Amino acid sequence: MCAASHVTFFFLKRYRAGGGEDMGTVLDIKIKRANKVYKEGELLSGVVVVVSKDTVQHQGIFLTMEGSVSLQLSAKSVGVFEAFYNSVKPIQIISNTVEMVKPGKLPSGKTEIPFEFPLIVKSNKVLYETYHGVFVNIQYTLRCDMKRSLLAKDLTKNCEFIIHSQPQKGKQSPSPVDFTITPETLQNVKERASLPRFLIRGHLDSSNCVITQPLTGELMVETSEVAIKSIELQLVRVETCGCAEGYARDATEIQNIQIAEGDVCRGLPIPIYMVFPRLFTCPTLETTNFKIEFEVNIVVVLQDDHLITENFPLKLYRL
Repeated sequence: MCAASHVTFFFLKRYRAGGGEDMGTVLDIKIKRANKVYKEGELLSGVVVVVSKDTVQHQGIFLTMEGSVSLQLSAKSVGVFEAFYNSVKPIQIISNTVEMVKPGKLPSGKTEIPFEFPLIVKSNKVLYETYHGVFVNIQYTLRCDMKRSLLAKDLTKNCEFIIHSQPQKGKQSPSPVDFTITPETLQNVKERASLPRFLIRGHLDSSNCVITQPLTGELMVETSEVAIKSIELQLVRVETCGCAEGYARDATEIQNIQIAEGDVCRGLPIPIYMVFPRLFTCPTLETTNFKIEFEVNIVVVLQDDHLITENFPLKLYRL
């Protein structure tokens, strides 16, 4: 009984050791820059680290740098564009593989193998900014593979690095947006006569936004017949994926920030302030196969649970 339990433990340990670690041998990738952020034309550098208690026999160590755009359809669009999956495979932006160490042995202890990759793409390609979305993902990874003999499992380690797009050429001028929200200005309302009376005014300082700076503005509730429960800012991503058959456009929430709670004082200026989250936003992007756009909703929740929503398209760019 004791021997059987010992064998079970051994196999569990072997199974768990798949991600760059195997029975005393650890494989890791360390990128030189702590924030892992690079731009097109720069040199991506770092070291592959192998730590082992014993001498490591291997059939070669390879390092692959890849960047790709993966597109996906929402459940509601799958039936509409059945050919989508055949026509849109992941779009490869950059790919490069090097053999770092030829087959042989590595000594026990810690071995560091330096690497460098120039971040240069072919003339018709662009290094889009890293973006983690729902239906569109732009991701750049390093993958190190240590090939082993038949008896030992190959070791693999993955590591993501971040690409920031080049600053936009030409000066973007601010585009302030003034807004007034009343029952008459609302769209998609079935029974307008039954709505309570309210007047909300405000402004966004600009709908052209530098991605590293906050979205700012001001809002004021001048009148409202019904008590207010909450006022919120909702940042929305609008992702469009397409092929020859057509385009699927999906809007999903990135974040929701409450800027006021309870029945706010009438005539009191309420600041609008929202920081754009890293990785989940990127400069507004439009290509042949996909688009990434952003919008902000100002949502006023009344005490009777009526929702008043005003939508503003945003253009994000990098300076």
